[in-house]
Amino acid sequence: MPMNPDKHPFTPTLLRWYAANGRDLPWRHTSDPYPIWLSEVILQQTRISQGMAYWDRFMDRFPTVAHLAEAEEDEVLRLWQGLGYYSRARNLHAAAKQVVAAGGFPHSVAGLRELKGVGDYTACAIASFAFGEPAAVVDGNVYRVLSRYFGIDTPIDSSEGKKAFKQLAQDLLATDTPADYNQAIMDFGALVCTPAAPSCDRCPLQESCEALRTHRTGALPVKAKRTVQRKRHLIYIYIRHKGETAFRKRPLGDIWAGLWEPLLIESDELPSVEGHLLLLTKGVRHQLTHQDITADFYLWEVDERPPLPAGYQWMKEEEAASYGHSRLIDILLERLGEFVPEP
Repeated sequence: MPMNPDKHPFTPTLLRWYAANGRDLPWRHTSDPYPIWLSEVILQQTRISQGMAYWDRFMDRFPTVAHLAEAEEDEVLRLWQGLGYYSRARNLHAAAKQVVAAGGFPHSVAGLRELKGVGDYTACAIASFAFGEPAAVVDGNVYRVLSRYFGIDTPIDSSEGKKAFKQLAQDLLATDTPADYNQAIMDFGALVCTPAAPSCDRCPLQESCEALRTHRTGALPVKAKRTVQRKRHLIYIYIRHKGETAFRKRPLGDIWAGLWEPLLIESDELPSVEGHLLLLTKGVRHQLTHQDITADFYLWEVDERPPLPAGYQWMKEEEAASYGHSRLIDILLERLGEFVPEP
């Protein structure tokens, strides 16, 4: 039986809390879908404290969706550098082109989901924040708050769990103020009902919270699957020839697609080359959600250009430094500056 959000204590209590404690964020002061969409994409897998600077940077450089659509992908990736999950940036750029071609943002959840990289959560967020559509968002914060408050131990990453939590969130939605409700439950999960050490002592829902009553706040929400990390060992070789170096743009189908990197050897053994390889750093650890990477970094100074594998190209060193790189490559290039003087 669907709940009446006006009669259930959860929704009005949450809205009262939000009115007094909600975060003051710049994209909450507009109904323009562009800055709202941009914030949602940036904040996927990113804390607000880190993402705010990127949002400001993108809004300054691309004040409208048309400006973003007209940009070169390399520039978009360069501005995104450091945020990780670079497919978000490529999808952002592609979706901007879709929006411009269509003459504007779709106003419905269904229409928004047609945009590249926009899933159910982002579509519901934009539809409710920009257009007032009564669509409940469900993200990690929402799963956590609802599972704890109602004492639900159905795994949130199961088909059954996703369906049940989506329905529950929709039943609880304040349909006259969907934006406030969605922002309230996300803020509440981020500020009070946090993953570790939730602030139950100052929670306005503590008297009716099932997890608190049964001492299960640390056990909820439940996940059925465990992330298995693939281990990879990467050897990077920075070739230097009279102020030039060799870089490539990483292809689609792997991590960091579209970003630039020096010569890569994915092996446990150092390749044989003519001349001396200077080890700059070894065993640099870099963890992604599904990959555990260690990297070694060498400098190879040559008098003559060696043949390059397919995809690599010669360029001025300062030019290579200006392209978009993964955070790992940034770290390695920092070591290059520390250990080797500029030529």
